Amino acid sequence: MGFLERLHQYRAEEEALRWEGTFVDYLEIVRQNPGVAKTAHARIYDMIAAAGIDIDEDGRRHYRFFEKELFGLDATLERLVEEYFHAAARRLDVRKRILLLMGPVSGGKSTIVTLLKRGLEQYTRTPEGALYAIKGCPMHEEPLHLIPPELRDEFEAEYGVKIEGNLCPQCRLRLETEFGGDIERVPVERIVLSEELRIGIGTFSPSDPKSQDIADLTGSIDFSTITEYGSESDPRAYRFDGELNKANRGIMEFQEMLKCDEKFLWHLLSLTQEGNFKAGRFALISADEMIIAHTNEAEYRAFVANKKNEALQSRMIVMPIPYNLRVDDEVKIYEKLVRQSDLKGIHIAPHALKVAAIFSVLTRLKESKKQGVDLLKKLYLYNGQTVEGLKETDVKELKQEFPDEGMTGLDPRYVINRISTALIRSDTTCINALDVLRAIKDGLDQHASITKEDRERLLNFVAIARKEYDEMAKTEVQKAFVYSFEESAKTLLDNYLDNVEAYCNWQKVRDPITGEELDPDEKLMRSIEEQIGVSENAKRAFREEILIRISSYARRGKRFEYNSHERLREAIEKKLFADLKDIVKITTSTKTPDEQQLKKLNEVTARLIDEHGYCPVCANELLRYVGSLLNR
Repeated sequence: MGFLERLHQYRAEEEALRWEGTFVDYLEIVRQNPGVAKTAHARIYDMIAAAGIDIDEDGRRHYRFFEKELFGLDATLERLVEEYFHAAARRLDVRKRILLLMGPVSGGKSTIVTLLKRGLEQYTRTPEGALYAIKGCPMHEEPLHLIPPELRDEFEAEYGVKIEGNLCPQCRLRLETEFGGDIERVPVERIVLSEELRIGIGTFSPSDPKSQDIADLTGSIDFSTITEYGSESDPRAYRFDGELNKANRGIMEFQEMLKCDEKFLWHLLSLTQEGNFKAGRFALISADEMIIAHTNEAEYRAFVANKKNEALQSRMIVMPIPYNLRVDDEVKIYEKLVRQSDLKGIHIAPHALKVAAIFSVLTRLKESKKQGVDLLKKLYLYNGQTVEGLKETDVKELKQEFPDEGMTGLDPRYVINRISTALIRSDTTCINALDVLRAIKDGLDQHASITKEDRERLLNFVAIARKEYDEMAKTEVQKAFVYSFEESAKTLLDNYLDNVEAYCNWQKVRDPITGEELDPDEKLMRSIEEQIGVSENAKRAFREEILIRISSYARRGKRFEYNSHERLREAIEKKLFADLKDIVKITTSTKTPDEQQLKKLNEVTARLIDEHGYCPVCANELLRYVGSLLNR
């Protein structure tokens, strides 16, 4: 489809969204689909749920609505959706609260709000999210407000829809003057929420308290029309164009809410609890909108400490938004930010972003008092990896130890800024993990807010990340040196399992070539088990554990592979690598490789490029670096 055709199609789609009719026509729509009259909170929850909800083995909910933009916040988002949006959608009292997202800078607060706003814009363009309003109303209000309070119980009994709120002053006046009180003739239109057009989405940002006017929130008198209408209390002499007016039916965002002057926040007391606010010389004006705000922890603590804020504080639900604590998810954050840049032509070597993520997550973790758990073990546990001597239950205990873990540490913006510096400064078409770590280290010297003590701690994290990269680099090269690695691993595994089965069942092993029955090869089994520190005393328990795992897989009809058991996988790999170490060392470190060594290096380089995501530049740099490591 060409662009012009797509443009015509878009215009047709826009035209299809237009609908106008009378209040009577709208009642028929409500009869067929009561959902069109849902509250703002219910519409937001339905929008999130419509994107899809996945439930994992632990019963945790994962919302697809957020998955492309937010990473590592699954538990936080589950709590946000279930404790606030879902409960508010069911008309529970939490809908009468301001949702305050509180957390460190660059933690995802603004992204959550932006996703909700953009999501609502798209959702109201769908049949499920269709929304209707009184035509010409500056607040795009619900047409059912036209129904007199005395008839609302009967309406609810017949249509199954509860009506909350009253007509705005302008619609009340129009009903009498234009339509003679005949609500059936009042025009209704379909609306699509839009922040740009100020329909159902409002944003308030604090500025200088001396110059900012409350009219920014509640609208203002139109002095040019007072002489025409004769009174400031005439709705036609008032502009209902404040952010609270325009956000009706959708979302009202308060940016950095606690920086606002107190007089701006007072208007929220009535709006949150009663669903209305005061503007000009009018009665209370109804508004159906979700108020969402965000702030940092320091400002929130100061706000709570002020006794004058108790009334507003009681009308808030505070949702902590911590930093991500999973390395794999941190990598996704960096990948997203790099994709959004114009530096797509520069190759980022494998593990470069992962090493940066390891450094970032280390800065956010707190030292556990649990014996045998250092920060690195904790990091890998949180990342869902198996750690010797620790179980999944330990993860829950560790997270309960520090409920506020993740509220401090370096933010993703700092790290992506340093990655950007490495990308810009680099005189090559590729950057690797060492370039990224160097950029992070240099940035600490330029960071004025970092104390000498913090700098030493952060430099230590850089050193830990570098050490982890050294292991990754050696493993990567050694894997590339193993011809048909998977096949070699499978052969070694099968040999090991044959011997383990015979050992545990007190049987002999049949030699595949001679047919001779032999005792289990203890030397082979121990050479593998010793790679992961399985002691002589623990060997039987380890071998029986492997057999139990094989039996479990067999019952479920699954095949037991070399990587089906994390520790056994590690042992197999280390055994293969140990046998190859000398070959790797000689081949990578020699300055003048002979013909055979050069052929091997070219094969390894090709494998790094074809199978592991390297480019010619970073593949050669990796081989040189690993050669220097093995020669130390």
